[in-house]
Amino acid sequence: MRSLIAAVALGLSTCLTTPVLAETPAMAEAAPILTLERVFASPGLDGPAPRQVKLSPDGRFLTLLRNRADDRERYDLWGYDIETREWRMLVDSEKLGSGRELSEDEKMQRERARVGSLKGIISYQWASDGAGVLVPLDGDLFLAKLDGTVTRLTDTEGTELNPKLSSKGGFVSFVRDRRLWVGPVGAEAQPITPAGEAETIRWGEAEFVAQEEMHRLSGYWWSPDDSRIVVQRTDEASVGIVTRAAIGAKGTKVFEQRYPAAGTDNAVVELYVMNPDGTGSVKVDLGLNIDIYVARVDWAPDGSAIYVQRQDRAQTRIDMLRVDPATGASTVWFTENAARPDYWVNLSDNYRFLADGSLLWWSERDGYGHFYRFADGQWQQLTSGTSPTTMLVGVDEAAGTFTYQATANVLTQQIYRARLDGTGEPELLTDPAFTNSASMDGAGRLLYVTRSGPDQPPQSYLATPDGKRVAWIEENRVEGDHPYAPYLASHVSPEFGTIAADDGTPLHWMMLKPTMEPGKRYPVFFQHYGGPGPQTVTKGWNGALAQAIVDRGYIFFELDNRGSANRGVDFEQPIHRAMGSVEVRDQKAGATFLKSLDFVDPAKIATYGWSYGGYMTLKMLEADPGLYAAGIAGAPVTRWELYDTHYTERYMGDPREVPEAYETASAIPDAAKIADPLLLIHGMADDNVVFENASELISVMQESNTPFEMMLYPGYTHRVSGEKIGPHMWNAIFRFLAAHGVTPPTKE
Repeated sequence: MRSLIAAVALGLSTCLTTPVLAETPAMAEAAPILTLERVFASPGLDGPAPRQVKLSPDGRFLTLLRNRADDRERYDLWGYDIETREWRMLVDSEKLGSGRELSEDEKMQRERARVGSLKGIISYQWASDGAGVLVPLDGDLFLAKLDGTVTRLTDTEGTELNPKLSSKGGFVSFVRDRRLWVGPVGAEAQPITPAGEAETIRWGEAEFVAQEEMHRLSGYWWSPDDSRIVVQRTDEASVGIVTRAAIGAKGTKVFEQRYPAAGTDNAVVELYVMNPDGTGSVKVDLGLNIDIYVARVDWAPDGSAIYVQRQDRAQTRIDMLRVDPATGASTVWFTENAARPDYWVNLSDNYRFLADGSLLWWSERDGYGHFYRFADGQWQQLTSGTSPTTMLVGVDEAAGTFTYQATANVLTQQIYRARLDGTGEPELLTDPAFTNSASMDGAGRLLYVTRSGPDQPPQSYLATPDGKRVAWIEENRVEGDHPYAPYLASHVSPEFGTIAADDGTPLHWMMLKPTMEPGKRYPVFFQHYGGPGPQTVTKGWNGALAQAIVDRGYIFFELDNRGSANRGVDFEQPIHRAMGSVEVRDQKAGATFLKSLDFVDPAKIATYGWSYGGYMTLKMLEADPGLYAAGIAGAPVTRWELYDTHYTERYMGDPREVPEAYETASAIPDAAKIADPLLLIHGMADDNVVFENASELISVMQESNTPFEMMLYPGYTHRVSGEKIGPHMWNAIFRFLAAHGVTPPTKE
C-alpha cells in the first residue's frame, strides 16, 4: 500500500501547498458581470466535479466519473494507471452510448437517486478481480477491460435496472420486466424469479419510499461467496393509485402511479433467499406485522447470517434481525429506540459488520449522533460530546481504527480517526479552515477527501490513513483558465453570525453583501429550506448562483432554523407533529434581525425556497403579512396528506391518528390570507411533490380572488434546471421582484 501511495503521489501532483483563491491580473480590473446565463452554462463555474472515485481491487487503478468541459452534465469514466502514472479515458459515453431514451422506470429511479439531470455514465462497478468495470449506459450493460476493449453484455429495447456484478465477480444481475435476471459474466442472463404474477409484483427493486426516503436503492443482495442472493419481492396491490399527469409542451402523458400517501397503505415487502439460478428459495421471517419498513439488508462478512433492519411504521424503533440463510428463520439481535418519546429514529448507512462478529453502529441514543460497538450482547460508546458524528468513512480492521466525519463548531465538517477498542482520543485528519467529506477504499487504507471553503470551490485529494495529503485529484485552483477566474474581482466572502430563537437557541446565519454606497439601503434575497435534514449555513463553497444574486445588488441571506440536522436531537425535535410552526418563527427572527440593520431596506426583504422551502414561503407569508416584500414558492408541498408515508409520518405521525396536526400544518386553509406578492413555480411533470400540490393552491387562491403569479414548466419534474431553463426560471424570479419594487438602489 505504501508503494501505491508513493506512485499516486508522483503521478498526480508535486504541489502540496494549501490552495486558496489565487490572485490574478483580472482581480485588479473590474470583473465582468456574473450573469444567470453564465451560471448555468458549461463549463461549470465550480470547476471539475468528479463523482464516484474508486480504487480497483488490485490497487492498480484509481477511477472516477469526470464531467466534460463542453457539457457539465455528461460524465465519462476515467482511470489513473498507478504503474504508468497516466490518466486516460476508459469509457467515452458519447462514442459508446446509443442515445436511446431511457425507460420510465429508469428515469424515475434516477430522480430518486438525485441524478436525473446527468447524462452518460452515472455509475459503475469494479469486477472483484480488478480486470474490468461493469458500466450501465443508455439502458444497456457493458464490461470495460483495462486493455481498452469494451464488451456489450446486453442489447435490448428495455432497460436493465439495478445492474450488479456478484461479490466474487462470477455473475451479472439486473432487473428487467419486474423480474430479477442472472447469468455468468459473458453469457446470456435468465430470469430467476417467478413469471406470470400480477402486475403489482416486482422482484429485485426497492419500493418507492425506500428509494425516495430511506436512501435504499437496491432490492437484492449477493452473498460474499456468490452462492446465494437475498431478493426483495414487493406487492403494490394495496398502494393507492395517483393519476399523475406529466404535462409536456406537446402533449400530456398520464401515469397510473402507485404512490403511498401519508395515512394510506404501503407496499408489502418480503425477502427471499435463493440460489443464483432461482432454486432453493426460502422466505425470510420478517415477523407477523406486514406494516413495516425493510430499511437495510446486509450479509455477515463470512456469509453465515443475513442482517435485516426492520423499522416500525411509526419509525420509533429499529429491530436488527439476524437471519439464517438456510432456513430464513430470524431472531432479534438488538433494538434501537428513538432517543426520546416525541422523536423518531434516523436511518443511516453508518455501520459496519466486523470480521470478529461485532458491529460498529451509529446512534443518537445520548442526544447526539455517535458511534458504538456491539459485541457479545454489550454496547461500548466510542465517540461522545455535543458535536455530532455524521458519517462513517471507513474501517481498517487490521489497524484497529475507524474513520468518520463529524460536525465541528456547527459550521464545518471534519474527518477524524479513532480506535475500535475505544482507547485514546480521536485524531483530527483534515484542515479546520475547510468543510470536508471523505470516503475510503474497502480496507480503509486510502483516504479520499473532498473539501471546500467560502472562497475555495470543491477540491479533492488522496491521503494516507493519518490524513497526510499525498496527491491532488482535483486541486481546482481558481486561476488561469479556471472558469470562475474572470469573476474573482467581484467575489464576496460571506459573513457569519447567530441570533436567538424565541427560546434562546442560537440560530446560525450567513450573509453576502454587494458593494454598498454609504447611506443607502439594500434589498435582501432571503433564501431558506427550513425542513428536516439539510444544513444550509456552512463554511463551505456556496456556488456561483449566490454570487450572481449579489452581483445584481442584493444581499444574500440564509438562516438554519430548528429542525435542521447536525446539531443533535433537541435541535431537530421541535418540528415533531408541528411542521410549519417553529421553522416559520425562526425565519421570522431572521427577518426581524435583517430589518434592524442600517444597510438593509426593511421594505425589500424577499423570501425564496424550493420544495420544503417552497412550503415554508407559503407558511411564512400566511403567518406574517407585511413582514416580507414578496415570496417565491418553488415546487411547494401544500398539504402533507399528499406527500409520502415514510417522510411525512416520521415527523408528523399518521394523519388517521393526528388529523389536527395535519390541518394546522397545511398551507391550504390560510392561502387566501396571503396579502404579499407571491410567485408560484412548479414543474408540471413532478412525480415527487406532485403537481396536485400546486393545482390545489392555485384553485383556492383563484376561487377566493387572491392575487398571485405563477411560472409553470411543462415536462419538468421536481428539478427545474438546465442550461436554458435555469436562467429562464431565475430571470423570471428577478422580473417578478422588479415588478414589485424589490430592487437595489440606483447607483450614483
